[in-house]
Amino acid sequence: MENSSSKSSSSKHSNNYVSPFPQNQPVPWVEEQEDNWNFQEFLSILRRRSLLLVSVAIAVMPLIMIYLVVNRKPPEFEGSFQLLVEPVNDDTKVVDIVKDSNSQNSSLDYESQIQVLKSPELMISTLKELQASYPEINYYSLLQSLKIIRLGETKIIEVRYQSSNFKQTQVVLERLAENFLDYSQVRRQTKLRQGVKFIEKQLPSIQNRVDQIQKELQVFRQKYNFSNPEAQGTQVASQTVDFYEKKQTIDLQLAQARANIAILQGKNGATTTLNSAPLYQQLITQIRQLDVQIATESTRLQEENPTIQILKEKRASLLPLLSQESERLLGVKFAEVATQLQTLEVQSQELAKIERNLAQQRNQLPVLTRQYTDLQRKLQIATESLNRFLLTRENLQIEISQTELGWQLLQAPTTPEVPISSFNSQRSFIVALLASIFSGIGIVLLVEKLDNTYNTVDDLKKKLKQPLLGNIPFEKQVQSKKNHTFNQKISLANIDNPFSLRIPGLAVLPDQEYGDSSTYFSEALRVLHTNIKLLSSDHPIRSIVISSAMPGDGKSTIALHLAQIATTMGQRVLLVDADFRKPTIHDLSNLNNLFGLSNLISTNLSVGEVIRELPSMSQLSVITAGPIPPDPTKLLSSQKMKQLMADLHNNFDLVIYDVPPLLGLADTSLIVPHTDGLLIVARIHKTNSSMLKVALDNLKISRLNILGIVCNGQKM
Repeated sequence: MENSSSKSSSSKHSNNYVSPFPQNQPVPWVEEQEDNWNFQEFLSILRRRSLLLVSVAIAVMPLIMIYLVVNRKPPEFEGSFQLLVEPVNDDTKVVDIVKDSNSQNSSLDYESQIQVLKSPELMISTLKELQASYPEINYYSLLQSLKIIRLGETKIIEVRYQSSNFKQTQVVLERLAENFLDYSQVRRQTKLRQGVKFIEKQLPSIQNRVDQIQKELQVFRQKYNFSNPEAQGTQVASQTVDFYEKKQTIDLQLAQARANIAILQGKNGATTTLNSAPLYQQLITQIRQLDVQIATESTRLQEENPTIQILKEKRASLLPLLSQESERLLGVKFAEVATQLQTLEVQSQELAKIERNLAQQRNQLPVLTRQYTDLQRKLQIATESLNRFLLTRENLQIEISQTELGWQLLQAPTTPEVPISSFNSQRSFIVALLASIFSGIGIVLLVEKLDNTYNTVDDLKKKLKQPLLGNIPFEKQVQSKKNHTFNQKISLANIDNPFSLRIPGLAVLPDQEYGDSSTYFSEALRVLHTNIKLLSSDHPIRSIVISSAMPGDGKSTIALHLAQIATTMGQRVLLVDADFRKPTIHDLSNLNNLFGLSNLISTNLSVGEVIRELPSMSQLSVITAGPIPPDPTKLLSSQKMKQLMADLHNNFDLVIYDVPPLLGLADTSLIVPHTDGLLIVARIHKTNSSMLKVALDNLKISRLNILGIVCNGQKM
């Protein structure tokens, strides 16, 4: 992880040292719980906990074998017989003629038939016969050992019975075969005939119902001249159209006749009528001619002249004829118009009656339509019911004719003398072996699920999702801390490897050996030191804090050996034991702890009086913790401590602080802000993952700079 900010050169000489890393940087990782295992992880878990798996399997297998032996069942004998329950020839086609085209070829409901064969009513006679010889048999025990199935899509029913008594199996099958055959010949036909009898009893009432509805429909049609709703509606609509056409014509003629009467009654009307009469016009013409003759003769003759008198007499004789003709013509014309008007009025009255009749028909049409529809629906329901009863009667009669032959026994009841099941020691051993292995796997997975520690480096990386700076291996040669001390008189020149004496709890990358002069352990520390140096290319890391989430994770041991490795790399290194809770550095380095960091902060001692140098490494300096103070946080948060850390940072190439565990203590949070960052040590099979997660969450809140994780205790 590269640092995101730089440190100015002037800060190195300031009294209050400020870390070059931003203190508000959040923790870029949190632990993620992943419970899903793939196959490779599953095999890794089994391999890692193989001892537990084998132990559980060895412990469980004898118990399973004992259980199988104790609970083994006696030998079981199974017999069977087969029944042909439907004919296999083409007689079934007779049934198909009266059946729905969507029905299946088989006329028997096999599922229902099998349930009937298992019913207590059908089994009671068989049970009475069997209980005479086998009183322990009851309906439920018989049904439990009995199996009745249909063979595929065939018309064959197979009956199987199983018991530990060979003779009992054979007897039960024989009684069942007799009972089923008797049922097919007697009881089954009896039920069919009862069905036919019931249908014939119901048919007369259904037929009477159909006849009654038909009569009602016929009376309805005759009474209302009603054929069907569609035709009746069309007829009424057609009559209405014709009526309105006739009514319009009559109304027009009636208006014309009334106008003619009014014209005749007027003066102009009479004149018009007389002008069109030939006889009247002829008389008018004669009178006018006489008037012309009289006028002509008067010019030359006297008034008393007989010629003029004769002409006047002729004219006087024509006038009464003209008057009579006028009266006659007007009377005839008026009589004709009056007669026409009367006739039209009579027709208009008839049309009014027709209109009322049509209106009545239109009003009655919905009611009549509903009554007609109800009658039709009742007739349809009654007819369908009648047809269904007739069809059912025909089907039952045909089925009766087919079942008169009864069922056929294709395979007589047989029971093999060889039992179908017996205790098999080899099979029981295999079952016990598999069950014990699966039990072991189950226990292993349960333990793995309940295990709250990190089991492998991959597990640590996957759950924390963070950079892993080092992987320190565990070696069996490492001695316990109680039996180990550093020999300060041994010089570095007298040993090939300064780490030949091992420290407990250390561990390493089991990748490869790096030569005779190196070990996995030392190479892992070199890798850790190199990774720390590579974290920042612009500004070298010169002060780090090493801590862990829990005690016992090996933080102090790694701090000491990391300091020694850095020293062998040519750096001037200072190891500071800042653990005022349970200091360890002085024990690991075999130094006294009379004076240390606590004295340096609380008294006026100089740094030179407190710093120790290991005889084996002149470049490695150590400041032990000193006497444990009553209030460690007060000393660590003091201004003198901050000034001291700044001075140490400037005077050494690398300062390593060993601090108390993170969880529940504020010591680390007081020191880390004045260094280049924090290293967290997590130990395989030791560090509690939930506690480490809580510690990381607290660091995230404090916004401390975390350099990375060091894995400790990975077994080779």
